[in-house]
Amino acid sequence: MEIIVNNKSLPNGLNVIQLETAVGAAMKTFEGGLGINVPRSRFLPVKKTSDLLLVMSNLYSLKNGSLVMSPQRMFPTTPLVKLGDNHFSKVKEFLSRFENIPDLIELDHLTVSGDVTFGRGVALKGTVIIIANHGDRIDIPSGANLENKIVSGNMRILDH
Repeated sequence: MEIIVNNKSLPNGLNVIQLETAVGAAMKTFEGGLGINVPRSRFLPVKKTSDLLLVMSNLYSLKNGSLVMSPQRMFPTTPLVKLGDNHFSKVKEFLSRFENIPDLIELDHLTVSGDVTFGRGVALKGTVIIIANHGDRIDIPSGANLENKIVSGNMRILDH
């Protein structure tokens, strides 16, 4: 199989080379090999922490070895989730920002940017946008229920 060379830079500035192979390139080595187009609804790739948030949430449960969307969800589509690169890009950082994963059953869209943390038992519904200003922090307290809310600046939500 052919080698794919990917030049990358680590966060500390060190330049490295990542060597990969493409599974599709292996097809030519099998006589009579066939490809099958599998729709995205049949698998849940986790490439970013936003994908991880969805898979870890109550949107899915494990049934016979497969992740199945909760029947409590009104629509069969997954919410659009955008998590900021500076504070949510690494799994360790991502996990440290949640006491537990929020309830996402009724979520349509979530955008989080900046230094934001989530307490235990938080529910997110509709469209929720949380943006902490540079140098500021937003702590979403335990038990908060955010529905169609925009939270920005340097804020501690005390009442919910």
